[in-house]
Amino acid sequence: MPLINLPAFAPDLIADLENLHTERVDTPVIQPAEPFLDMAGEDLRRRIFMTESETGKSLCLRPEFTIPVCLRHIETATGTPKRYAYLGEVFRQRREGSNEFYQAGIEDLGEQDVARADARAVCDALSVLKNRLPGVGLSVVLGDQSVFEAVVAACGLPAGWQKRLVHAFGNQAQLQKLMADLSDPAPSGVFGPEVERLAILGKLDDEATLVAHIDQTMEATGYSTNASRSPADIARRLREKMELANTRLDHRTLALLKEFLALELSLAEAPQALAAFAQKAGLSLGEALARFESRVAALRDIGVDPADITYRAAFGRPLDYYTGLVFEITPDGDALVLAGGGRFDRLLTLLGAKERIPAVGFSLWLDRIASVKGAAA
Repeated sequence: MPLINLPAFAPDLIADLENLHTERVDTPVIQPAEPFLDMAGEDLRRRIFMTESETGKSLCLRPEFTIPVCLRHIETATGTPKRYAYLGEVFRQRREGSNEFYQAGIEDLGEQDVARADARAVCDALSVLKNRLPGVGLSVVLGDQSVFEAVVAACGLPAGWQKRLVHAFGNQAQLQKLMADLSDPAPSGVFGPEVERLAILGKLDDEATLVAHIDQTMEATGYSTNASRSPADIARRLREKMELANTRLDHRTLALLKEFLALELSLAEAPQALAAFAQKAGLSLGEALARFESRVAALRDIGVDPADITYRAAFGRPLDYYTGLVFEITPDGDALVLAGGGRFDRLLTLLGAKERIPAVGFSLWLDRIASVKGAAA
């Protein structure tokens, strides 16, 4: 039996989801932990309740629905496009509220018209919330990870730094720290005196010398290569770290990144503002901006006014599998997130799908909706 009760409006919410032409599904509460640990992101990983099977397999209580619904879709070999709806308990540590709570939502898999599917996700989330919270003003903030990735790539940073910055998207503190690291020299002594001596002598570029040095060090210390990476693997990783540590952003590029991340305006004005930024910065963002503009047009077509949505260039959500659109909906004047979602085009392939399946979805927090509903009553 659940330890918490479903809100009284749950049957009506289920009807809302059914009316959006979805198929309701459920997934086991006990899930394999590996997909969440590998793909969900640090913020969720540290909140998961872990256990293990008799055979030692890592398991966890279901911390969210997107990964389980995608796994179910792959396992049942169901064709696309497919729209799944769900409502059930999730379990994760929260700073406020119960660690066991109900979520509902929609996962929209396989729709090839990406702009239309993105717009539909935002529209559906707004529609369900308005039905359950009549008279309550709602605010939508929207970001786009693919635009940020395009800006970072156009700045010409090494692949390692691009990966770090993209991974930190949506985490303001981490992003600011990485940009500070890019603008200031790395402290000496990070890699040890012998490695830094090799760097000063230019020997890190001599792979054979570096591998030989690591091999000798491992042999002298009794470090077994059978249980770890080989000297060549360590050498390659070390050279990557040195490259990252020695990469510096020039003042112009750093200023461009900061200017982009400071963008916050109406979504209706965002396409023109992004195009102006790209032109001024001399950056080629054509494909990413075209997708962005298509989404804004699709929102208008579906009946959502972009002028009512805030675009924030630095906005992201703390899940690693997002690839494009990200959004959250809160009550006006309140930071309480009632719904959140985004696009995750790479996730199903990473989970084992044999072909790429575009995907977008959103989740609703039922306990938060209930609290707002109670306060408005």
